[in-house]
Amino acid sequence: MGNTIALVDDDQNILTSVSMALEAEGFTVHTFKDGEEALRGLAQRQIDLAVLDIKMPRLDGMEVLTRLRRDSSMPVIFLTSKDDEIDEVLGLRMGADDYIKKPFSQRLLIERIRALLRRQELAQEETDPNSEGTAVRGDLILDGSRHLCTWKGQAVALTVTEFLILKSLSNRPGHVKNRDQLMDSAYGDAVYVDDRTIDSHIKRLRKKFKMTDPDFEQIETLYGVGYRYRDPAVAAPVAH
Repeated sequence: MGNTIALVDDDQNILTSVSMALEAEGFTVHTFKDGEEALRGLAQRQIDLAVLDIKMPRLDGMEVLTRLRRDSSMPVIFLTSKDDEIDEVLGLRMGADDYIKKPFSQRLLIERIRALLRRQELAQEETDPNSEGTAVRGDLILDGSRHLCTWKGQAVALTVTEFLILKSLSNRPGHVKNRDQLMDSAYGDAVYVDDRTIDSHIKRLRKKFKMTDPDFEQIETLYGVGYRYRDPAVAAPVAH
């Protein structure tokens, strides 16, 4: 059975034409004409991925994303206005996983959807070949099969992108990953993002963990180099 997609846009022509194209590719599509309607619908249905227009009446895409991210890690693709880089950067920093500029080809959108769903599958693949899909790094547990992250027994809700970045860092504790390596882990060749976007994802990761544990300091910054996940087996240096 195909994946279920939520398509949210105030342009009826886009809703009609894109939903037909997606259904022809085997997807199930639910359409919504504004943000408020989308939030109600998403709360009532099991959705695998959402495509959100940014500029909509009543509730715009940014606000919809903000509310979704309170309790959902569902993959989100933003539809942005042509040449509006501010929308793109803000969207990615707020937790969107990808973006496409209008006007866009339906084929491109379908390819991006498939790429993002594949990334989600990768996030759910085995992180440790000996642990049946679960990686344990000290107090951190990453269960790829269920897309579940816990720290000291408390669940930490992560987006697909955040999960993949953390997975990449924690796979080799103590080893430095530069921004290009983290981009490849999280995005592959599906979309180009700049260094600031990776930094923003790291900032969001730290914030989420600190909400669970104010003493969380596992993700370290090496200025001018990149990031690393502190090796749980190595004691943290004592401050003087």
